[in-house]
Amino acid sequence: MRKTLTILIGISYSFHAFAVARFPKPDFTSGYQYPDIFHGAPNELFWNILDVVLLIGMMGLVVWAAYKKRSRTIILSMSLVSVLYFGFFRSGCVCSVGSIQNVVTAVVDSNYHLPWYVLLVFLLPIVFALLFGRVFCSGVCPLGALQELINVRNFRLSRAVSATLTMIPWIYLAFTILYSATRSQFLICRLDPFVGIFRLGGDLGVMSFGIVLLIMSIFIGRPFCQFLCPYGALLSVFSALSWKKLEMTDKGCINCALCSVSCPVDAIRAPQNSKTKEERRKGVNRIILFAILLPVLTFAGSILIGSQSDALSLAHKDVYLYELLQRQEAQPELEEPLEVETFHALGGDMEELKAKVDDIRSDYQFYAYLIGALISFVIGFKLLKLSLKRGRKTYEIDMARCTLCGKCFNYCPQNGRKLKVEN
Repeated sequence: MRKTLTILIGISYSFHAFAVARFPKPDFTSGYQYPDIFHGAPNELFWNILDVVLLIGMMGLVVWAAYKKRSRTIILSMSLVSVLYFGFFRSGCVCSVGSIQNVVTAVVDSNYHLPWYVLLVFLLPIVFALLFGRVFCSGVCPLGALQELINVRNFRLSRAVSATLTMIPWIYLAFTILYSATRSQFLICRLDPFVGIFRLGGDLGVMSFGIVLLIMSIFIGRPFCQFLCPYGALLSVFSALSWKKLEMTDKGCINCALCSVSCPVDAIRAPQNSKTKEERRKGVNRIILFAILLPVLTFAGSILIGSQSDALSLAHKDVYLYELLQRQEAQPELEEPLEVETFHALGGDMEELKAKVDDIRSDYQFYAYLIGALISFVIGFKLLKLSLKRGRKTYEIDMARCTLCGKCFNYCPQNGRKLKVEN
């Protein structure tokens, strides 16, 4: 709708310009001066306020639908609204996923102005996650909603493969922090696989990747949300600590396993009542071993990534330019790159550039050690978590993974609904 209005306004301005050309203003001889005419800019403040209001309202509706009504229909309705409004109408920007970059930049750079609505878009889903779980992921995030709407069947990955793939969002998040903190680039905006689809245009390679993800979404539940989304990784931590825990039914689990079969993101854990119980001492020793290895692994990962800081710093345009200048100076017979030619044409100072590059590389070294520690800590913590074997008598929802899609509500016979098999 907004794009249509923009086109119509553009056409009206074209006719206006044509009318001016056909009928020029009268030329007064009295010295009268025509006042300057200013055309008002679109009221972006209105849209920002509407975005925040809709974000809060839709997340509130999802909480009501999931915890009170246990209605997947309402959640799917929110998904459709999200895709149409936050996706196609608002062009997928600014979104909570991309807001990570703005927040990180604002933290490290006092000169960077962080808009109030971007901060709210970043914080509100986290607040809801602490209270009710990954409400934003259910039907409010346009990226997840688009995948949810086209999901038909669910090909189940093994737990080992799934656990390995869920490391990717943390690696993605770590490098997003690195490149945002060093003011190199906004990695999420550059690699967003769905923004080109929402805008009906963009980088062909990234759009093609988005289309592949959508095709995968037909057979695998939310592949981007599970195995790529850096904001989803953040929300999973807060959701695991959520105040309220979602349950499939309020009438008690009968261990029919239908909810587990239906879950598209493998967020429902089966009962564990093994007859051959593990010796308590053996389990405790394993946990102690992982607890000792965790800081060692964290330190090793920090050293490993930190040692590559110079190579990683090439993502910054000034460092890249400096390396090109160095190579050109060492091998003057090579064809001069356009960046080098432009630098010399503008009278660039090599010493000034070197001083700037030294500061940038110093920042990269610090943040590279930091993200190395983050990545290795997450790997170690996941290994520690996998080693824990907690007993369960009924099927339980893993709040860290659950996206509150509500599919299990329809499958649970305790909810008194007619079962409709989708898988």
